[in-house]
Amino acid sequence: MTLSDAPLDAHDQEQALLRAVEDRFPTTIARLAGLVRIPSVSWDAFDRVHVRRSAERTAELLRETGVFETVDIDGVETADGYAGQPAVIATRPAEPGQPTVLLYAHHDVQPQGSADDWRTPPFEPTLRDGRLYGRGASDDKAGVMTHIAAVEALSAATSGRPKIGISVFIEGEEENGSRSFADFLEKHKAALGADAIIVADSDNPSTSVPGLTVSLRGNVTMKVTVRTLGHASHSGMLGGAVPDAMLATVRLLDSLWDERGAVAVSGLVSRADGPSGGDESDVRRDAELLEGVTTIGAGTVHDRLWNQPAITITGIDAPSVDEASNTLLPAVSVRLSARIAPGDDAARAFEAIERHLREHAPFGAHIEITQPDLGQPFLVDTAGPAVGLMKRAMEDGWGAQPAETGIGGSIPFIAALAEVYPEAEILVTGVEDPATMAHSPNESQDLGVLRRAISAEALFLHRFARVDEDIR
Repeated sequence: MTLSDAPLDAHDQEQALLRAVEDRFPTTIARLAGLVRIPSVSWDAFDRVHVRRSAERTAELLRETGVFETVDIDGVETADGYAGQPAVIATRPAEPGQPTVLLYAHHDVQPQGSADDWRTPPFEPTLRDGRLYGRGASDDKAGVMTHIAAVEALSAATSGRPKIGISVFIEGEEENGSRSFADFLEKHKAALGADAIIVADSDNPSTSVPGLTVSLRGNVTMKVTVRTLGHASHSGMLGGAVPDAMLATVRLLDSLWDERGAVAVSGLVSRADGPSGGDESDVRRDAELLEGVTTIGAGTVHDRLWNQPAITITGIDAPSVDEASNTLLPAVSVRLSARIAPGDDAARAFEAIERHLREHAPFGAHIEITQPDLGQPFLVDTAGPAVGLMKRAMEDGWGAQPAETGIGGSIPFIAALAEVYPEAEILVTGVEDPATMAHSPNESQDLGVLRRAISAEALFLHRFARVDEDIR
């Protein structure tokens, strides 16, 4: 769309902005599909060349907007020698007296998992019933395209002369724990400083109702190894007299929950004043809970998902059923993942879980805890002016009142952003919905949600330049 160089009033600019979103939306979908075709899995066991390709394509898309003065690809090496995956940074300085916004998303993705579980090829984007299927189609390459399309719409509405400063940080290792994130922020602290930060990596209550995420649980993970024997032994010869590691592990793990399935670790806390309510039927539907299987825990659905801790065993090292022999196992290892409530502290929660495991070790089993990884929870200050501005932009962009939501999952780097930029308002938005299936086979992006999310963010960027001085 070509706009006259003659200045438009605010209303006309917003109409031009929304038309630009619509006019360019087929191009946005095509670009998203191109990103999905790049298998940018950031896990250590996967080829890093694909993450580099993804960063290069993302940088190319940012340059094509014509908005940014600088677009660079960079990665940092941490003190322990880990070479960070390539991230993309783009910057445009603000006009005098205008605020700056930082746009965050990530271009790396989760592994595909078993190809047999996918109805379509995981890295061949497939459009069906208004949804684009493919790994990363939503989490978070749709977030990347939300930022790019919103900036393009803002540029179209302002004849290529946005007043606000815009910085973009597209991370390349979020799905691998953001291991170099703190070092990267330290290196680029000045370039990424902003008055407001939009993190496009969350979800929405439905395809018709937008969500502004105001609370996130933290994450504590660890490897737990249980040992009871110096070597494996014949289960028929010694079974019934000596405890094997599997028996001890099963008894130990069972102590983590009460009979209702609620976490039973002393010292883990719940948030008392968080958003409550929710419909259990939604949980049953979204999880495809099998007939006769009950939900777990106590309290409302939102309490259990957003305000209370949760513990999951996400992996176990033990012989497979097909390879099992009649043997007492000397050692068993599990991966324990705990989600901790907003307001709790990750280090304190780790200590509580470690203490529980050691105190509840059955039969005197030896407990070894290694590979700890901590991520802090986060609460948004909803009284800030940028929050109100984003809610109004969401209402206008979606045609529906936004909901303040919590997230049961974790985005630990948000706490790091808040620590480095304590004066910035952090706005957690996203393009997912209950049917997205992020991290799972058959991940998909609802295209109506994507279009509305772009419109809302573009409206926010446009209005951010017209707010009073105290927005900053």
